[in-house]
Amino acid sequence: MNRLLFSLVVAFLALASCQEVALYDSNYDVQGNVWSVDSTARFLVSVSDTVSPHHIFVNVRNTTDYPYSNLFLFIHTTSPAGASLRDTLECTLADKKGNWLGKGFGALRDSRIPYKRYIRFPEQGIFTIEIEHGMRTRNLQGIASVGLRVEKAK
Repeated sequence: MNRLLFSLVVAFLALASCQEVALYDSNYDVQGNVWSVDSTARFLVSVSDTVSPHHIFVNVRNTTDYPYSNLFLFIHTTSPAGASLRDTLECTLADKKGNWLGKGFGALRDSRIPYKRYIRFPEQGIFTIEIEHGMRTRNLQGIASVGLRVEKAK
């Protein structure tokens, strides 16, 4: 019995150590699953490590009622010193046949979309990252949440 318990604990620790540890992971819940073009998801990321490379991901949770296969996002980043950067990111949420690419079951799908890979933050402090949808529809049905995740690159 003790060997079995020990083996299970070792297996659990081995699996847990394989997971990427997020330095920042936060989501903005979209009220009623309808994302207005006037609503901005705002994330305040505290950065202390300017030497190590990092990966930044955008998390998207959509319902299966989302009417499109992709989602365009406008991402505005402001550094602690006030430097500003605007990007556009296309998130592919379904394949050409209409099959959802995100993980999940039932009516929700979670996607983690790479945004920046192996970047080094230029300075320490609080970075403000704002995300708005860039679709033509003013009130976008079927988006439950959008989020931001920062991991240290291996």
